[in-house]
Amino acid sequence: MISLYPLVKNETLKILRKKRFLVIILILAILIPVFTYARMTMAEAQRKQFGTTDWRVMVQQQIYDYTNRLGSARVPEEWKAWMRVQVQRLQYYLDHDVDPSSPNGVTFASGFMDNAVSLFIPLLVLAVASDLVSGERSAGTIKMLLTRPVSRWKILTSKLIALLLFTSLIVFSSAIMAYLISGVVFGYGGWDMPAFTGFQINGTQLNEANVHAVPQWQYLIMQSGLVWFSALVVACLSLMVSILVRSTAASIVIMMAAIIAGSILTNMAQSWQTAKYLFMVNLQLTDYLSGTLPPIPGMSLTFSLAVLSVWALASLIVSYGVFVRQDIL
Repeated sequence: MISLYPLVKNETLKILRKKRFLVIILILAILIPVFTYARMTMAEAQRKQFGTTDWRVMVQQQIYDYTNRLGSARVPEEWKAWMRVQVQRLQYYLDHDVDPSSPNGVTFASGFMDNAVSLFIPLLVLAVASDLVSGERSAGTIKMLLTRPVSRWKILTSKLIALLLFTSLIVFSSAIMAYLISGVVFGYGGWDMPAFTGFQINGTQLNEANVHAVPQWQYLIMQSGLVWFSALVVACLSLMVSILVRSTAASIVIMMAAIIAGSILTNMAQSWQTAKYLFMVNLQLTDYLSGTLPPIPGMSLTFSLAVLSVWALASLIVSYGVFVRQDIL
């Protein structure tokens, strides 16, 4: 009987030979400087707009703008609910004398991970996950692999372990590169800067009873952990689609469509309560740390973790059930 280690090593080497992980690193190396420049430009524009570098003035102006828009009859009610929460959150930072957007390497990495969790990082995961099985079936190498005296479940388990390894590397590399590249512009400090978490949203009210300050490094670790969990769920679902669909292109298109649809639904599904059970609507886990209004009322961190766990478990059950019994020939 062949152990899992050589199988996992073989799958890892296959992924490395395709050089897709290298392409992912190159994409990050190109896009993160672009995002850094955009963040620097935005900071400069804010300073010019408000005529000051005092963050308190900027936050007060944001609160004033949100408050004025709340009085407009043309603003949809769901946007008003979001703005009410933002006003309370900004006021909390103002009352505790903490700049919520102080630019440095750590806060940039935190903001990058927050914005990348539901679309950018899942798309990077798809680059590795979508052809793990369908690619081998198209090339015919799956037949050669299955002629070896190895149980099918071991073959699939080795692919899953390799996939989870590279998914973890993608998330880790994203955070590290965001910090290292942006630090050239914003500096590498900010590790001990306080970040507030523990916000709870009741309807349109922000519950501050459990809010507490944590060092920025701890907040970034918490945030990266949630991003990692979301990425793992996308990886498991991508593996399932790769098994069910023979074409690699079709596998990628299906998962891309689902993830992009989730980004659209989060802005449009306020009144569609059933949508909160879709995996793509629950990928934005980091919003719960910062006290952002969930896409659909009634959602919470525990709820989203449970929904994503069910989707991941179901995808693994289907993957093993189909792969073990499927007639590859």
